[in-house]
Amino acid sequence: MAASCLSTEKIWFDKYKYDDAERQYYEDLSNAGTNAHIQTQQEDGASTILRDIARARENIQKSLAGSTAAAPNSNGDSGDLQDWVANLEHENQHLHKVVKDLQLAISKLESRIGVLEKNATSEKVEIRYPAVCNLPAPQPGRTCPPRPAPELKEEDDDDDDIDLFGSDDEEDAEAERIREERLKQYAEKKSKKLGLIAKSSILLDVKPWDDETDMAKLEECVRTVQMDGMLWGSSKLVPVGYGIKKLQIQCVMEDDKVGTDLLEEEITKFEDYVQSVDNAAFNKI
Repeated sequence: MAASCLSTEKIWFDKYKYDDAERQYYEDLSNAGTNAHIQTQQEDGASTILRDIARARENIQKSLAGSTAAAPNSNGDSGDLQDWVANLEHENQHLHKVVKDLQLAISKLESRIGVLEKNATSEKVEIRYPAVCNLPAPQPGRTCPPRPAPELKEEDDDDDDIDLFGSDDEEDAEAERIREERLKQYAEKKSKKLGLIAKSSILLDVKPWDDETDMAKLEECVRTVQMDGMLWGSSKLVPVGYGIKKLQIQCVMEDDKVGTDLLEEEITKFEDYVQSVDNAAFNKI
């Protein structure tokens, strides 16, 4: 009775089989993805290794190409390699010979210098004395005796009385005349030389009457004073007070020709502009 009831029911008795199959399917898919990723990583690693190998091969080829420029190719003729090695040995021997020659020359030079230094220290300098004393050279610490003065022979008084060439009065008179003429010329030449001219530098203070005085006209009037042996120099206006300015002017004069009193007298003649004149500085040149 129960079996007949169950037969009428629609029940999926083998569902577990399908569930197992579905789970297995998805597991297979998951494993396939993981394997593909691992394979991709392996392929990438292999490609990296291949690239490194290719780069290493390229570097080896470049190094071999550079070495062939310096040395013969070992894969080529062995005779070229032997010649190259023989040339290197020959150059090496030549360099060794040059070094030995240089060492020998340096050793000879050092020995020669040593001998010269030894001779210079041991050799004594021979001092040669002039043959004034007519004596052998003195020993160190001794001086040469003074040479005796030559003896003067007394002349006979009779020789002065003998006049072999006659009288020289005419020659003496001519020599005296020439000497006096030359002395006269020297005195004239010396008298023509100019002596030292004494000069003085004077700084004058020229004061006006008031602040309305035309200082430009005042300076113009002062510079009109001209004397032999006098030369005007620079000038400037110096404030005195209350708007009044004085004129400071410099001049150089010869002491023998011009006097300060005369110069001040000439300047004060311009009564319309000049009140007074004072000496601010006086220096000898």
